[in-house]
Amino acid sequence: MSFFTLITQDNPLVHSKSNPVVDSRVAHDIDVLIVPGLPDDVAKYCLALVPRRYLPAMGAVCKKWRSFLKSQEFITVRKLAGLLEEWLYVLTMDSEGKESHWVVLDRLGHKRQLLPPMPGPTKAGFGVVVLNGKLLVMAGHSLIDGTGTASADVYEYDCCLNSWSKLSRMNVARYDFACAEVNGKVYAAGGYGMDGDSLSSVEMYDPDTNTWTMIESLRRPRWGCFACGFEGKLYVMGGRSTFSIGNSRSVDVYNPERHSWCEMKNGCVMVTAHAVLGKKLFCMEWKNQRKLAIFNPEDSSWKTVAVPLTGSSSIGFRFGILDGKLLLFSLQEEPGYRTLLYDPNASAGSEWCTSEIKPSGCCLCSVTIKA
Repeated sequence: MSFFTLITQDNPLVHSKSNPVVDSRVAHDIDVLIVPGLPDDVAKYCLALVPRRYLPAMGAVCKKWRSFLKSQEFITVRKLAGLLEEWLYVLTMDSEGKESHWVVLDRLGHKRQLLPPMPGPTKAGFGVVVLNGKLLVMAGHSLIDGTGTASADVYEYDCCLNSWSKLSRMNVARYDFACAEVNGKVYAAGGYGMDGDSLSSVEMYDPDTNTWTMIESLRRPRWGCFACGFEGKLYVMGGRSTFSIGNSRSVDVYNPERHSWCEMKNGCVMVTAHAVLGKKLFCMEWKNQRKLAIFNPEDSSWKTVAVPLTGSSSIGFRFGILDGKLLLFSLQEEPGYRTLLYDPNASAGSEWCTSEIKPSGCCLCSVTIKA
C-alpha cells in the first residue's frame, strides 16, 4: 500500500475506530521512521502536502504522524511549502439563545465542519486566543446547580486533529478578562475573580512548558476589558477600572523584555467588537456603531471610518478576519442582509463591499487559524 493510498478519505485504515491495523500502528514505537523507506525530512514534507481536510484522519494512523501533526514544526513546513489554509472559526448561538457551537468556514464562506463540543460546563465570559495554529479557550463563568463560579480551566482545540485537550489550569480563576498572544506566549489580565471581586492580577502561559506564571499586575483592577499584541508588547484597553468614573480610556501597555507596565490615555471605551488586522486595531464602540475606530500603534493615533448604512441604523456587529479583510457580521437577522466587508488595502472609495460569507447563527466571537 502506498503512502498516498493510506491518507485517502475513503481508506478504512484511517476511518475505522476499531481496526486492528490502526491499533497496531498507533502502538508502534516512536523511534520508527515516519514513513518507512523515506528520510524523516522528506516524509514530513510529504505529510505537509496533504489537504487540510484529511489531517484528522492522518492523526489516527500512528503516534509518529499524530505527534508531527500536533507540532509547530508541521505548521512551519506547510508554511514553507505555501500550503497554509486560512479558515474562520465562528462561535455561533442558536435562534433560541440556548446552545452555542463552533462552525468552521473557508475563505469562500463555505461551511467546512462543526467542531466537537467544548469540554467542561457551559461558560460565559471566557477568553479565546489562537496560539501556534491552535485555539485556546480559557477560564470563564459557569452556572452549576444554580451557583455561579469562576473557572481556571484551559482547553486547546487542535484543528489538524479535530480534537480538544486540557492544558494546565490558570493560577487565578477569572472571567470577563483581557487576553492575547504576544511573542508566542498567552497573557490573561484582570477580570472578575472567584468571589466576583475585580482583579489586577496578570499571568502568562508558556506553551513549551505548559505552565502559567504570574507576572507584574496591572496598576489597578480592571474588568470587561480586551487585549491585543503589537510589536512584542501587550495592550490592555476598554472595560472599567477602579480609578475611573464609568468606562476607562486608559491603555495599559506591558513590555515583556522590561517586565513592566506603562500607561497611555487615549484608548477606546465600551468596545462591542475588536480585531487586529495587519498592524492595526479595529474597534467598534457601543455609543457609535456606525463608525470603525482604527488604532495605529506606531504613533498611538486613532482615526474613524464611517460604516455604510445597511438595514437598521441601530444594527450591531461582530468582527471576523479573512483573507486580509475585516468582516462585519450582523447581530440582527434581517431579510436580505449581507455581511459587510472592509478592505484596508483597497483604493480610496472602494474599501467597502458586501460578502456572501455569513455564519449560520448569531456570531458570539470568531478567530482565524492558518494551518
